Amino acid sequence: MSVSIRFNTKANRQFFITLNKRVQAYFKETGKSPHADTQMVIKTFVMLATYFVPFGLILTGWLPLWGMLLATVVMGAGMAGIGMSVMHDANHGAYAKNKTLNTIIGYMLNVVGGTRYNWIIQHNVLHHTYTNIPETDGDIAGAGVIKLEVTKPPKKIYRYQHIYAWFLYGLMTFFWVTVKDFKQLVQFSKQGLKAGKHDNVAKEWAILITTKVVYYAVMLGLPMLLLDIALWQWFIGFFVMHFTGGIIMSVVFQLAHVVEHTEQPMPDEEGKMQYNWAVHQLHTTANFARKNRFLNWYVGGLNFQIEHHLFTHICHVHYPKLSEIVKETAEEYGIPYYEFKTMREAVGSHYRMLKQLGSATEVPQRPTKQAA
Repeated sequence: MSVSIRFNTKANRQFFITLNKRVQAYFKETGKSPHADTQMVIKTFVMLATYFVPFGLILTGWLPLWGMLLATVVMGAGMAGIGMSVMHDANHGAYAKNKTLNTIIGYMLNVVGGTRYNWIIQHNVLHHTYTNIPETDGDIAGAGVIKLEVTKPPKKIYRYQHIYAWFLYGLMTFFWVTVKDFKQLVQFSKQGLKAGKHDNVAKEWAILITTKVVYYAVMLGLPMLLLDIALWQWFIGFFVMHFTGGIIMSVVFQLAHVVEHTEQPMPDEEGKMQYNWAVHQLHTTANFARKNRFLNWYVGGLNFQIEHHLFTHICHVHYPKLSEIVKETAEEYGIPYYEFKTMREAVGSHYRMLKQLGSATEVPQRPTKQAA
């Protein structure tokens, strides 16, 4: 969009003021730190082990081919866990009070093949600021044959996306580590987008290229050097690992934003949104399976997306308790709090949403004037 987007700071302003006071009171009364606790540190080591131990076993050559393939599936689950439960909090500044430690842990994304700098721009700068706003939030832009934005022009192929999209979700991290990071850094540079005011793009190119070289040297060079396997066998294992991690992370994200009830509001012709930023988050985000303990642990609180969007600086281990405060306050101020009781319900809703978006024949018109 050529017009800069502005939120309506006057609308429902008291809601976030009240909510902030209650959340601050919670930490003061409990004496807890809003950052990582012991269980978070333990989980960090578990996630890293889930990724690196299977890789180590593969390199020993002790495993049969089917065992190696199974190990790549475990690695994919570990990679997704690192992305959702470790580097995610760190790159939001929520893992530790120490900024340097957050940065170090945040670079775990580069260790598993991604690029921290690009992720911060797309996720922190764009997605968290302009959540679910078509043509602005890159996280709902979708691939060429997937329509996630209501404003995307209709195509015949989209009518079947509720069937084929699930396979394409699995390609997310594979595309990410091979093509997307390079294209994205070029795109962000042209748009003048940066993760921080004093970032040096040349430096980020150097980091991107260096970490990609190291990643492929380890992931390709070591197996080919130490194991008696063909290149095509290595490629299958590499692909399976990324397909596993890709489909886990993609689906978890879609269940928070591209489901029934969550909105994709557009700014008016002057770039003004109807709500203030905090209320906008509740209109565009949904939680799912809040009572599922394993899911809460594994996906890094991303099933508590409402709380995450409102309090990105707070570690996800606190989200279950905070969700009670947020839900109660939202109900008090007449603001929606969207949630699905189970993951199965959320997946079903996303399926129906894919079908609805794919069958749409018209593009919604941009509002000419939003409510004050």
